[in-house]
This record gives sequence, structure tokens and C-alpha cells, in this order.
Amino acid sequence: MNNDLLFDFSVDKENKTVYVIREFNAGIDLVWRAWTTAELLDKWWGPKPCVSKTIAMNFEVGGRRFSAMILPDGQERWMLQTFTSITPKTNFKTYNTFADENEKPELPGSDWDLNFNEQNGRTKVSITINNASRERFDRIVDGFKGGFTVALEQLDEMLLTWSAS
Repeated sequence: MNNDLLFDFSVDKENKTVYVIREFNAGIDLVWRAWTTAELLDKWWGPKPCVSKTIAMNFEVGGRRFSAMILPDGQERWMLQTFTSITPKTNFKTYNTFADENEKPELPGSDWDLNFNEQNGRTKVSITINNASRERFDRIVDGFKGGFTVALEQLDEMLLTWSAS
């Protein structure tokens, strides 16, 4: 990771909310595509050695992304995202749940609100993740920072490769 890029990760346990602010050394067009295109998400979303595999994705309000995180031992952890709001290249919101391989959601889930802002060729993504229950929050919060940090570093590498080509 480029150490001069902004990265802030904070947790509000009382409100079951995680806040992430992450800057990328790329324009908003590239960063937006990396977050909203299945083939590109699969290249960076899963922190190595895990692999992300999108089964279906329809990036529109009411659409969904159904995907699996494949662990090194072959286990699959399924996730279902429903897109609840989209303002192109500025913001999108999702409702995320764990699921089974048949897309049956494991409720409750979490609301994700992602905001994109470009300044001087860098794009800042501000993410608010509000968990619907204390149980879900407690289940994910401990390991989330490490895994998400690795995934965002993988996104950095992908964007660097794109920018160079």
C-alpha cells in the first residue's frame, strides 16, 4: 500500500457500526468500476489466499450480487448483496447478508453506504456499515479489519496495474 494514501478504520460498538475511509491513487472512473463490476470485484474482494467468485450480479436498484468467498481448504462462504440505491460514480448502498448456496439469506444483515469522491486524481471511498444486530456485529468485527485491509491493498495493486496500462 502507498503509505501516503488515507486509510481510517473505526468501530462504534454501541451503534454496531464500522466506518472505513480509504483513498486510492486512481480516478473515480476506475475505482467505481472496480467496486461495481463482478469480474473486477472477483480480482480483489477476497483477501488472499481466499478467492471471490461472483455467481450473479445485476448492478441496478433492486438488483443483487450473489457470491462466494472460497477459503484455501475449499469451503465456500456465501454472501448476498441487494443494491438499494445507486447514484453513478458518487454513491451506492447495499443490504448485505450471509447466505447459503441456494441464496437463502441468513438474517439479519448489514447496510453498507459507499460514497466516492475524487480530488487531484485520487479517489476517496467512505464506507459506513451498520449491522442490524449485536450478534452479527460481534461475529464479524474482530476479523473484518484485517481481511478488508488486505482486500483494499489488492485493489490498490489492481488499480496501479490499470493506471500503468
